[in-house]
Amino acid sequence: MTEQLWNCLQVKYVKLHFHLRILEDTRLPKNKVSALRGGMGEMLLRANCVQDRNCGACGFLSECVVRRMMYSKFEIQPEFMHQGDSAGYVIECEDYEEEFLAGEYLEFQLLLFGKNIVYLNQYMQAFFYLGMEGIGKHKARFTVEAVTNTKRNTLLEGNTIYKENYEIQTIAEYVRYRMSARQYEHAILFHTPLTVKHKGKIIETFDMEAIMAAVSRRLYILDCFEGNDAGKIDITGHVPRLVSQDVRKAAVRRYSSTHDEKIYLNGIRGKVWMEEPDETARILLYAGELVHIGKNTSFGFGRYSLVFERE
Repeated sequence: MTEQLWNCLQVKYVKLHFHLRILEDTRLPKNKVSALRGGMGEMLLRANCVQDRNCGACGFLSECVVRRMMYSKFEIQPEFMHQGDSAGYVIECEDYEEEFLAGEYLEFQLLLFGKNIVYLNQYMQAFFYLGMEGIGKHKARFTVEAVTNTKRNTLLEGNTIYKENYEIQTIAEYVRYRMSARQYEHAILFHTPLTVKHKGKIIETFDMEAIMAAVSRRLYILDCFEGNDAGKIDITGHVPRLVSQDVRKAAVRRYSSTHDEKIYLNGIRGKVWMEEPDETARILLYAGELVHIGKNTSFGFGRYSLVFERE
């Protein structure tokens, strides 16, 4: 089990930290990931679409850079997913301030998995151009002051790119780093909404089996995306017992260009206390910290941390 588990964690990733400086007094959405994701897609289309954005009738669809970056093709297609699902990136932004003054900063993170890493420069360029266009209802303009890696080494500053600071890691490296602390956390704190379907229903309270299954499923998806035929992780016998929980409903409003209307993404947030997890459960739970779990991960959903806190 342990060997197969570590094989499932060989997915490569990079994490980019964007440091934006707001150029004028403005108002931004409370939940900014949707605006950042939508703006990124728009800038990619403006720069790369060679026809009229009618993807269904496009003869270049198989070679489309935007399609590959936003909805990359799986090397191994999971039977429960569609070709249009995205797995190659996650945007994180947990700054919920709405009023910004000129000169203030906004930070967000972009996680790239597997083959999406090769488009790193195109992602950075998209946000550079988005800053000139502006985001949100008020078209808030910004400059990308810097892009750094997880060690705060600079990848982009001004117009200079420092390729020597690209830091491609694996999920396994992240997990080993977390395991090295040798702490035994007894709580899981959900920073962003969790949306998980378990036994045919979207859960409304935390369930450790649902959480563990969601981690296993997410890792399987990323392995398939990269072409790592490591198989599914069996969580049987490795689900920590839930002791108690503090749960509340959460909803994020976003504009859907597909439906041309505002929609709500629903989930739950809060904290879970559990009995001490065994080694397999700890490995899985640490991996889940990094990759996000459940639905809507590209919008930053499903981010949690294991914390050293008893009930």
